[in-house]
Amino acid sequence: MSWRSIPNIINILGIVITAISLFMIFPIAVSLIYKQPDTLYLVKSLLITLAAGSILYFLTRGYKKKELGHKEAFVAVTASWVAMAFFGSIPYMLLGTFHSFTDAYFESMAGFTTTGATVLADIEAMPKGILFWRCMTQWIGGMGIILLALAILPMLGGGGMQLFRAEFPEIGVDKLRPRIINTAKALWIIYVGLTSFAAVSYMIGGMSFYDAICHAFTTIAIGGFSTKNASIAYFESPSIEYTAIFFMLLAGINYSIYFYLLRGNISRLWRSSEFKFYLTTIAIAAALVIVATWKTSYESISDAIRYSLFQVVSLMTTTGYTTADYETWSPFAQIVLIIAMFFGGMIGSTCGGIKQVRILLVFKQAYREIYQLIHPRAVTLIKLNDKVVAKGTLGSIWGFLFLFTFVGVAATISMAAIGTDIITSSTTVISALCNVGPAFGDAGPTDRHIHLPGAGKWVLIFCMLTGRLEVYTVLILFVPHFWKK
Repeated sequence: MSWRSIPNIINILGIVITAISLFMIFPIAVSLIYKQPDTLYLVKSLLITLAAGSILYFLTRGYKKKELGHKEAFVAVTASWVAMAFFGSIPYMLLGTFHSFTDAYFESMAGFTTTGATVLADIEAMPKGILFWRCMTQWIGGMGIILLALAILPMLGGGGMQLFRAEFPEIGVDKLRPRIINTAKALWIIYVGLTSFAAVSYMIGGMSFYDAICHAFTTIAIGGFSTKNASIAYFESPSIEYTAIFFMLLAGINYSIYFYLLRGNISRLWRSSEFKFYLTTIAIAAALVIVATWKTSYESISDAIRYSLFQVVSLMTTTGYTTADYETWSPFAQIVLIIAMFFGGMIGSTCGGIKQVRILLVFKQAYREIYQLIHPRAVTLIKLNDKVVAKGTLGSIWGFLFLFTFVGVAATISMAAIGTDIITSSTTVISALCNVGPAFGDAGPTDRHIHLPGAGKWVLIFCMLTGRLEVYTVLILFVPHFWKK
């Protein structure tokens, strides 16, 4: 990487941090409207963040701009997410929400990476402004602040596509329009539209205006933060739960499909092999859990469907909402839920996890290997949506799966070495790496991550960031050759 590009990277950091500060206007407005005690702390947070972003931007704007290379883009994206989490934690630190920087940074990183993990002991005791900011961090991170920067700040110029590829590597989102800035704008319009639709639906279901907005943020972002200690279970409302299921499913769909649907190209949806696989995996997992919980956990089939379907959709889309203590369910149901975390949603959605298309292609390749053992002379090709998948793409997927597994195993060993039991260690790592949130053991749906050791929280912070940026973007920074010219 060329060290001459450092001013460009710092300039981008300045833009991103400044954008974060502008978002803080909204929780300040909420705090003023509801006359909350956190107004001053939020204003101070805005001023600190705005000052830091402005200084970084103006100190580097005089340097000669050059198009970002792919190496510089990886550094810029990873540094942006690390910086976002830091400045996002300032409101927590100023208000004294947590007793340590570790907890404040953990909560902020969980927000921006749309991981529903939390270290808040009593969510409902927090002022509305802080809780609004907490939910908004997930909404910002859902689509990605880099996309926001691309949409509203054309000053990034030719480096825009490199940033886009760094945040959505490999198969990624279709390039919907000729210019990347127009692509980003189109995605954000769809994102805002879905959020508005979800908020109205939640209000119709019985939520207050404030709760509806907060939950719309975290539903469409597939984040899972709630304004209530009991998450969605607090409302004790089947209509709200089924509304959440509907929008979690929508949020797990590739956003490029929405773009084509709005242009009247409905066939794009039904031609998508990944979309059909996505619905099939959810249906199978839900059916298995319903059968496992009926009569064992719930006498009524309607209750078994209601709670099982919600948890399957919530964990498979990596949202992390809860309506039941699934640790009391049968071991078989729990195993299905853990496997569901890995699948995630469609590529190009706000979901975490491995992503459905990767798993689908792995299945296709495994079937091809078996088929060729039976028919050695047969020439078989792997296709996706009637298009042949390149060998390079398949190799990249296997590389992703190896690195994903490697990080998961290494992090689990680290958690165990710190002193965490094996159930908590393994499931919290899976949950963090897949950006889900709730896990099992000491970090189950009723326990949160409060009691984990500080070192363990930093392990999970790394997992959250690595999972959100699709593994490659973060791990490539640890390769010595990356830093050579």
